[in-house]
Order: sequence, then structure tokens, then C-alpha cells
Amino acid sequence: MSALSLPIAELARLVQSGSVTAEAVARESLKVIADRRGLNAFLHVSEQATLDRAGELDARRARGEALGPLAGVPIAIKDALCTLDAPTSSGSKILAGWRSPYDATVVARLRAADALLVGKTNMDEFAMGSSNENSAFGPVKNPWDETRIPGGSSGGSAVAVAAGMTLGALGSDTGGSIRQPAALTGTVGIKPSYGRVSRYGLVAFASSLDQVGPFARDVSSAARLLSVIAGHDPRDSTSSTEGVPDYEAACGREVRGLRVGVPEDYFGPGLDPEIADQVRAAIARLEADGARVVPIQMPHTRHGVATYYVLATAEASSNLARFDGVRFGLREERPGADLGALYDATRSAGFGPEVKRRILLGTFVLSAGYYDAYYAQAERVRALIRRDFERAFAEVDVIATPTSPTAAFPLGERVEDPLAMYLADVYTLPASLAGVAALSLPVGRTRAQLPIGLQLIAPAFAEARLLTVAAACERSSA
Repeated sequence: MSALSLPIAELARLVQSGSVTAEAVARESLKVIADRRGLNAFLHVSEQATLDRAGELDARRARGEALGPLAGVPIAIKDALCTLDAPTSSGSKILAGWRSPYDATVVARLRAADALLVGKTNMDEFAMGSSNENSAFGPVKNPWDETRIPGGSSGGSAVAVAAGMTLGALGSDTGGSIRQPAALTGTVGIKPSYGRVSRYGLVAFASSLDQVGPFARDVSSAARLLSVIAGHDPRDSTSSTEGVPDYEAACGREVRGLRVGVPEDYFGPGLDPEIADQVRAAIARLEADGARVVPIQMPHTRHGVATYYVLATAEASSNLARFDGVRFGLREERPGADLGALYDATRSAGFGPEVKRRILLGTFVLSAGYYDAYYAQAERVRALIRRDFERAFAEVDVIATPTSPTAAFPLGERVEDPLAMYLADVYTLPASLAGVAALSLPVGRTRAQLPIGLQLIAPAFAEARLLTVAAACERSSA
């Protein structure tokens, strides 16, 4: 049996016991990455560093040392997360070749858990996109149908897992950028509560929304990854001191007696009937397992897209002002060269069209005369969306919805229609605006054999409850 077909906990146990060597796992992962390079999932593969690290793990085990909970497990890292031993480009030519002087906190925690960090994955430039077609280094392709998108912006990480290159990956989710590609590639993706996982070392898009989270092929594997990366980080001022429960143990609990809210606001026009049927069937299986299904209302959901694209672009216009070619970019690669020439070269490489669009929109909504009409109003609507969730969670324990209104669409289909592209995140945006916990897991396929995802949403810091329901869904779908 392939090591890459195992759940994370099982592979880690085999490496810890010496039944499988970390080097063998590393070589298998690197071979699959090389064989499937046509998917364009990776921007950088750390081949020698991965083999060296695997050798160190095997030597430590041979000396009788205990290995961590991710011993020998190959993990991919979204290229928006800083890494000491690999470039961090955030999918942009402006940062091509740039190397961080430190590891992101989540990366450091994976290393401490003895994971094998095999490389950096492709993504929409500065995490702006829903299809992974906005990368300066070309689009990622969906392994279920290479003519289709994998979802974005964490599409490379989702594909690394879905295509069997790695057992897990990290992505970032601002408005759905973990959950939406998880749904479109048939993987499990978790957007933790805001503050649950450190953002230190994440290239910022919208700081009040960004969260780092894991991808895996099964719920318990995603739970183990979340356990490793979650917890307070004094270097992140938004990091919560809330304790981290046993997420893997939560996966084995029953759903009997739990109340599952189903908002009809998420099942309106624009939802593919095939997806609606599969999502409702998954909810019915939860009911058969003893959960109680409760209809709920989320009346401000319809304002989520407009609210998000005002607030997120406003924050992006501020965050991306630092990428001016002086502090980051080509100067890092060629110290001592003429700074004026390098500045001009970096600016000519420039941002891609989607990043430019969002910076311009954000600058506009923050400008004098428009701030109150747009940005301040969007903040008020965000408060109403948050209140919808508070009222819902007074009645139910979790909320179940579709993750995406459609299955993976063809490459190029929506490139010239930004609004149609933005609507791909219509079901994931509200949970991001409210800062609550959410995940997507696969619950079926379309007639064309494309994956369908179910989104589960829980109150802030109720990831354990979320994982209990997700694991029950997984078992009932098997």
C-alpha cells in the first residue's frame, strides 16, 4: 500500500515505529509531485531539503528518540506563508525569488511536529481570486478534470492533496479560499475561527479576515493538522489565548442530539440543483444518525458579496502599499545593483489585473467623500451578518450549507466576468465576515464526476463541534 494513501495519524505511527522510513515517504511524495507537474500545483519543490530532513528523522528514530505527531508526513505550504528555506512569492512577479528571514509561526509548528515540508504551492496573486487563474505563474489545474479550475486562492494546496502529492497542506482563507477549493477538489478544508491560528508570517491580504488552515483527504487528518498549528502566538496581536481542545478525539463523538441549522437563504437561485440535492442528502444522513435538523433564517446573507468586496479591497489597498519595489522584490535577489533600475524593473513586472482592480476599488471606497457611503456602511452590514450568526447559534449547534454554488468550472470561463467570479464565494463569505469556524468536506459527485462540498459552520472556537459533525458526515457518506 502507498504511504500516501494512509491517514496522517497512521503514516506518522508507522514512521515513529520504524515500519516505514521517512526517506521512503519523502521519495514517494517527490516522485508524485514530479509525475504530476503538469497540474502546476507547486511553485517551488524543496527536494534536497526534504530528503535531508527525512534522513534526520530516520536517524533520530534509530537513536531511540521520540518523533512528533506529524513524523515523516509530507505537507505542502501555500506560497503566501513565509519560509526560511524556500522562496515566498505569494503568486506575484513582484516577490519572485524573495526569501523571508524567518518562518511563519504555522510553518515553525509543522517543523517542530516533524513534518516534511516538500514545497510551496501555487496560488492566486496575493490570495486574490476564486479560481487560481490569477497566479503570475500560470493557473493550477483540477486533477479530476484538467480543463477545469481547482478553486482559489489556495488551489495549489488543495490540488497537492487531491492529486496524492502530499497528505496535507496549509492554505489561507480570507473569504473562502480554503473551503471553496476543498469543495471543488474533493478534499477537507478548514477555516478556523479568527484568532484560532497565528497569522504571523502570512503575507496579508485583508487582515481582519485572513486565517490559515489545513487541507487533508479525511476529517481526522485535518483535525491533527489543526491541532498542531492552533494556539496562542504572542507575535500575533489577534491571536486568541483560548485553549486548544483535542480535535482528533472530537472526530469520534456522536451527533445524536446536536441541532443542525439549515438556512434556506443558502438554497436560492444560482445553486446548481445537483449540488442542492447532494447537500440535502448529506443533511438527511445526519438526521438519520440522530441529529435534529432545524430550519433557520440568515436574512443578511444576500449582502455578503457586496460587503466583503468593500471591506476586503479597502484592507488590501492598505496592505499592498508596501510592495513598491524598494522594500521587497528584485532588490533582494541582486544586492548592490542600481536601485533605481531595479525599482523600475519591479514596477514594470507589476501587479496582475485582479490585484490592480481590487487595489483601485479599495482606494476608492476609502477616499474622501466615499468612506461613509461605502466602507462605513459595509462595516454596519458586517455587524448585521455577525448578528445573524449569533441568533442562529442560539437555536442550533452547527449550520449546514453548500460550499460552492457550482462544481469546478472550465478554465477561462469567468476570467472576463469578475462579478461571476466573485459569486463563486457567495456561500463562504458570510462566515468569514463573522469570524466563525467553518469547513468543507466532500459529500458526493456530479453526473460529470466532479466533487461536491458541504460547508459546516460553528460558533467561534467551536472547531471541535465542527469536526464531530464533519466526521459523522464522512462516515455516513462512505
